[in-house]
Amino acid sequence: MFAAIGIVILLVMVFGIFTLSGGNISAVLYALPIEMGIIGGAAIGGLIVGNNAAGLRDLFGGVTSVFKGPKYCKADFLDCIFLISKLMKILRSESPLVLEKHIEDPHGSLIFAEYPKLLADEKLISLICDTLRLVVVSSGIVDPYAVEDIMDNSLKTVHNETIAPADKLQNLADTLPALGIVAAVLGVVKTMGAIDQPPEILGTMIGSALVGTFLGVLLSYGFVGPMAGRARQVVESDNAIYHIVKQVIVASLHGHPQPMVIEAARSGLTRTNQPAFADVFDGIRGS
Repeated sequence: MFAAIGIVILLVMVFGIFTLSGGNISAVLYALPIEMGIIGGAAIGGLIVGNNAAGLRDLFGGVTSVFKGPKYCKADFLDCIFLISKLMKILRSESPLVLEKHIEDPHGSLIFAEYPKLLADEKLISLICDTLRLVVVSSGIVDPYAVEDIMDNSLKTVHNETIAPADKLQNLADTLPALGIVAAVLGVVKTMGAIDQPPEILGTMIGSALVGTFLGVLLSYGFVGPMAGRARQVVESDNAIYHIVKQVIVASLHGHPQPMVIEAARSGLTRTNQPAFADVFDGIRGS
């Protein structure tokens, strides 16, 4: 929503003030399709050259996340703490074999079924089940520090995968000004081929060529660059849920008291997504 509002403001301010100041908007609109075709076509071609089909899908997902915003809200982070706490409670108070039934078939588990939104996140469920499976098979000899190291590696892999679309958008933003220059140079070459034309025609052709440079810079710093930054913000916000999994599991394996486990999970969240301590504590005690 805010991204769409920002785009409208940008277009109105740039082209509206240009027109109000006496600029000839028709000259820009005349050159726009050709220059946009050169810059956009070169950008799309470069993306296809530099990515496979999965990479292009991820890039499209990164663009849509700019308009949709983060996937997880405060209630989801709270649910994640509850889910992991329930699983660790089974490990602590019952037996590894009971927990194993849930982590081997999370889609058939009644505990996981209480949190359908979390269950739909394959990366999240994989992180939970793979880590707890390691704890179950190492029952009695598990080292919390070794588990933490393994989870750090898993989180690094998840981060690299999820942040890739934002990096690709930023790379595209860095490329667009140069593609704008390419379009401008082609316009100058075209003008040189018509050097015998009257000054009015040459002026129009040079103006059209300069629109290419303008478009490249505007698309880079006005659209794609900010979208890359927003996509990165969305990823960082959603990835906090994976860190909750790590904090609850590691703190529980260290045998910390429940308030310490709760605070370990809450402390890594931003104020916007951070549930109140009482909400978490009361929820876990009531579960």
